[in-house]
Amino acid sequence: MQNRITKLFNIKYPIIQAGMIWNSGWKLASAASNAGILGLIGAGSMYPDVLREHIQKCKKATDKPFGVNVPMLYPNVEEIMNIIVEEGVKIVFTSAGNPKTWTKWLQEKGITVVHVVSSVKFALKAQDAGVDAIVAEGFEAGGHNGRDETTTLTLIPMVKEQLQIPLIAAGGIATGQAMLAAMVLGADAVQVGSRFVASEESSAHQAFKKVVVDAKEGDTQLTLKELAPVRLIKNKFYNELQALYKTSPTPEQLKELLGRARAKRGMFEGDLEDGELEIGQIAGLIHDIKPTAQIVKDMMLEFEAAKQRISRL
Repeated sequence: MQNRITKLFNIKYPIIQAGMIWNSGWKLASAASNAGILGLIGAGSMYPDVLREHIQKCKKATDKPFGVNVPMLYPNVEEIMNIIVEEGVKIVFTSAGNPKTWTKWLQEKGITVVHVVSSVKFALKAQDAGVDAIVAEGFEAGGHNGRDETTTLTLIPMVKEQLQIPLIAAGGIATGQAMLAAMVLGADAVQVGSRFVASEESSAHQAFKKVVVDAKEGDTQLTLKELAPVRLIKNKFYNELQALYKTSPTPEQLKELLGRARAKRGMFEGDLEDGELEIGQIAGLIHDIKPTAQIVKDMMLEFEAAKQRISRL
């Protein structure tokens, strides 16, 4: 299956495994790449020396292309970018920042740059910055998200209408049927996050993976818009947050409750009560933990079956 994205990344299937904090280490990224899709290491949860170790291990575990996802809001982003160049990574996904800051610098070093956005406005800014492709992410997605709450179903065709460069759809995509739907709407590929959290190779804590598998419709909510919008599973911390909201808190009060390293406590260390549990709405459709290769195989079988059904309409 060849299109603009498979050619851009030299991959077999137009699927990207999202670079999620505390979930996307070298084991997941290499397994994804070995399965014929693009694996991403999530640099957002890694100190620079830890990122270097994960890149080196990923290079040993796969001879296929892989990339690194870099949220640009972190203070050590310059050191992270230098490590990516030193280690010979050829694909970088940027997010949470101005794409003009790093795009040209990375491309001059032979690196393909993709930027993640949640609106048409920011998609056009990223295109103007010269990125090679864009991920447009609907608010169904887990983790940090857009304030406008634009769904994938509406975001993808609106971005496609004004975009010339390749488009990757994200947010609420965990099946081959959803992949086909996104591509019918104009996407060249899909980025999948939550489904790969519940993979054997994900670095998420086993307790968090079980919560994802057990999640039902309505178990997640977008919150903390005053700081950085994030979709969370409802737990003790979430309930404390909602109680604080009833007092009309200041951003400083929200920051105080949030504290530091709460996402690590929840997703990586397995603190299901006081941790921050980031996952997408599609968790309600995830019922098991599988090897990454099986997830990719199932998605492609579903994709082809859905195409056959549609052709008979």
